[in-house]
Amino acid sequence: MRKFAILTDTASDLPESYYTEHDIAAVRLGFTMDGVTYEGEDGAHLDVKEFYKRLRGGSMPTTFQATPDQIAKTMISLCEAGKDILALAFSSGLSGTYESYVKAAELVRENYPDRKIAVVDSLCASLGQGLFVDYVAKKADMGAELEETRLYAEDLKLHICHIFTVEDLFHLKRGGRVSTGTAIVGTLLNIKPVLHVDDEGHLIPIGKSMGRKKSISALVDKLIELNISGDDEPLFISHGDCPEDVEFLISLIKKRFGEREIFVNDIGSVIGTHSGSGTLAIFFRGDHR
Repeated sequence: MRKFAILTDTASDLPESYYTEHDIAAVRLGFTMDGVTYEGEDGAHLDVKEFYKRLRGGSMPTTFQATPDQIAKTMISLCEAGKDILALAFSSGLSGTYESYVKAAELVRENYPDRKIAVVDSLCASLGQGLFVDYVAKKADMGAELEETRLYAEDLKLHICHIFTVEDLFHLKRGGRVSTGTAIVGTLLNIKPVLHVDDEGHLIPIGKSMGRKKSISALVDKLIELNISGDDEPLFISHGDCPEDVEFLISLIKKRFGEREIFVNDIGSVIGTHSGSGTLAIFFRGDHR
């Protein structure tokens, strides 16, 4: 029986049904595309398939983080319901959203001094954050107190491994992850980078492969190198509208590891703005990042 509320944000790339089924509050991050604001606190909705279609067509979206006021509204609604709060924020290494959580918690505590509000910097993104949320929610559902669960989350986060590859290097160039020269040469030579999220929550290149299939195989090699936890541990996969590549990745995983729980979802528009279409990522709990 959970003894407190769990709050996160949509950078976790979990489906809406997950938040509802697991009673998790989610703050919506947003983006602007072709002059229209989507998602966020009161933006329009854009189907993720349409988002990637426009991205491939040359649209250049920009994202914006959740504000303290936006997060505070959700925290207040939970406090009004008599709940303490454990907030699990999008990586501070990729966004200022974590700082917005901290400021929001400070504001809300002033008016609800009897409520406990703890904020954890997940140092995770996309379904890595989603996997982190899933583990923490399961811990809370076992009856753990808020502080016990917070400590569990702090210990867990650097064991949530993020390994991914991208199809289009120019989206990483826009975000400053690779140089213009690297993007041009890599594209001409069909070089695909393999990246991870480090202990500070930043995106860091850790290898490269010639061609798409070899880069996908490299993702599976990292499962072995980082020693994915037991056979009953889940794998989460997110992708930027490349379902055939997901099928190939899963076939490689099954050859190496046999049948196991695998959860797949789209990379949402906010993360997809920076990673681009064709991004393929795998997340799991390992010995270290």
